[in-house]
Amino acid sequence: MHMTDSRTIAASPQEVWSAILDPEVLKQCVPGCTEMSGSAEDGFEATVVQKVGPVKATFKGTVVLSDMVPGQSLTLTGEGKGGAAGFAKGAAEVKLVSVEGGTELQYEVDAKVGGKLAQLGSRIIDGFAKKMADQFFGNFQTAVEGPQEADTAAEADTPDAENGEKKKGWFKKLVS
Repeated sequence: MHMTDSRTIAASPQEVWSAILDPEVLKQCVPGCTEMSGSAEDGFEATVVQKVGPVKATFKGTVVLSDMVPGQSLTLTGEGKGGAAGFAKGAAEVKLVSVEGGTELQYEVDAKVGGKLAQLGSRIIDGFAKKMADQFFGNFQTAVEGPQEADTAAEADTPDAENGEKKKGWFKKLVS
């Protein structure tokens, strides 16, 4: 399965880069993630609980970051085993491009599954993989820049009492 997409995040490339290397941000962004540990240098270990069609499984796996060009690009490679449900593995090439209003995060994902998961058929698997990627990068965007105005119009338009700025995402608050 192969897919390509991009998102514009209202943050500098350096803020986006810092967030993508942070295990707490990644844990929050991976749908179904119950545990995440490790570091960008040594790789991350994660536990993810997911239901794909009729198959529910707990995947234990690793994510390794490679081909890192600070502030510009990296490759995330992951592999998880879900016992009798099978396995999932894949890689995402991520590029950060400075654009007006923030950073365009471009990604290209290749994924493979095996075991019972593979028996579900490519339509279910491809739809699930696209949904997971969209959720991950949507969650990542929210973590970095804060809730979207459409989601919380009243909150987003309310200035922060301390400094008169609009509310920021929890990660952006840490790095500002």
